[in-house]
Amino acid sequence: MNFSDDEIERYARHLVLAEIGGPGQQRLRAARVAVVGLGGVGAPAALYLAAAGVGTLRLIDDDVVGLSNLQRQIAFSDPDIGDLKVEAGGRRLGALNPHVEIEDAPERLTSNNAAWLLEGCDVVIDGTDDFGARFAVNAACVAAGRPLVSGALGRWSGQVGVFAGRPCYSCLVPETPPDAETCARVGVVGALAGVVGSMAALEAIKLITGAGQALTGRLLIYDGLAGTARAVGVAADPACPVCGPDLTA
Repeated sequence: MNFSDDEIERYARHLVLAEIGGPGQQRLRAARVAVVGLGGVGAPAALYLAAAGVGTLRLIDDDVVGLSNLQRQIAFSDPDIGDLKVEAGGRRLGALNPHVEIEDAPERLTSNNAAWLLEGCDVVIDGTDDFGARFAVNAACVAAGRPLVSGALGRWSGQVGVFAGRPCYSCLVPETPPDAETCARVGVVGALAGVVGSMAALEAIKLITGAGQALTGRLLIYDGLAGTARAVGVAADPACPVCGPDLTA
């Protein structure tokens, strides 16, 4: 897999990194990453994945761009209001890096369509704000043996975790929390979306290239008000209905 002169200059800062270099950049170019939810987490994550040279980005979201999105979803601007996020996002990503192929799926991901929407992807980033979609993404990734990067945020704090087999996301969150909050109701500081989305993109890049130690089986929790971060382990639930050891194929 040879790089053009444009790609060599574009990815020069990656190519000189010992942990990425030419082989890692080739793996990025050969990879297909699904971004589920092109919102606060997914929009900045997609920008950095496109800039990094991920070969194919599959954007999955049935929503349209609204004015209130622009405070944090930096893949969009005023002229995009009313357009499907996957179409507006695709235009922005293509302008950022024409070497990246964009696959748009203006669909709401559910347990019925998750398997085929994620088919063929090497890594999945889940930035949805709906627990039903999160559970469906997790179940599909576990069934396919596909690594999942999960990002979430609200108010001033955010979290990113990587799940690859056991434990899975459902070990961490077995059911919808009774006190689940949405950004629309409690608010979120816009720059936090960039922090969490960038961390999600970084974990995906590490998974693809093999650089460093991914957050597999761990959750990184960031407190924007305090300016602190901590990583905690996620324990596998032996009774998990998604990844439990007693499940049969």
